[in-house]
Amino acid sequence: MSYDECYVKSVVRTIHDWPEPGIAFRDVTPIFKDPKALRMVSDALTTRYIDSGITHIACIDARGFLLGSIMAYALNLPLVLVRKKGKLPGETICQDYTLEYGTSTVEMQIDAVSEGDNVLIFDDLIATGGTVLAAATLIRKLGAQIYEAAALIDLPDLNGSTRISEADIPVFTLLAYEGL
Repeated sequence: MSYDECYVKSVVRTIHDWPEPGIAFRDVTPIFKDPKALRMVSDALTTRYIDSGITHIACIDARGFLLGSIMAYALNLPLVLVRKKGKLPGETICQDYTLEYGTSTVEMQIDAVSEGDNVLIFDDLIATGGTVLAAATLIRKLGAQIYEAAALIDLPDLNGSTRISEADIPVFTLLAYEGL
């Protein structure tokens, strides 16, 4: 089965005015109810990174965990969790960031990555880029390098991919949605 962008886009749904008025939320959860779409997306992402030299996959809370864990399993790589503040046990480091409808904080455990690691950051969607940039800051503070930031969806009108690229982090997404 090969990747079919039109099919996967037909499965993603748009929910208008959520979580607040003016936001067109791109909901990826229907992909997890559609085995064909899930396999297409998982296979496309895994194939991209099979010979990449990445050593870890850092996935972002919460939908990023789902595809990130599939990739980590398929590639036989460690999975690193980037979670909302207060959700990880043990010693952590945290980073504040701004998103398209507010502010938040993410954290990682201090032993999640270390010097010499080559980390792929994965999230379900890139909007303003704040979450990915916060994760990148944490990964770099722990001494690891960023291989690339990847996501299922890019919202280019919010300039997140541009901001991430300007931070010297390559960006890869499977889908893009123009317009808000």
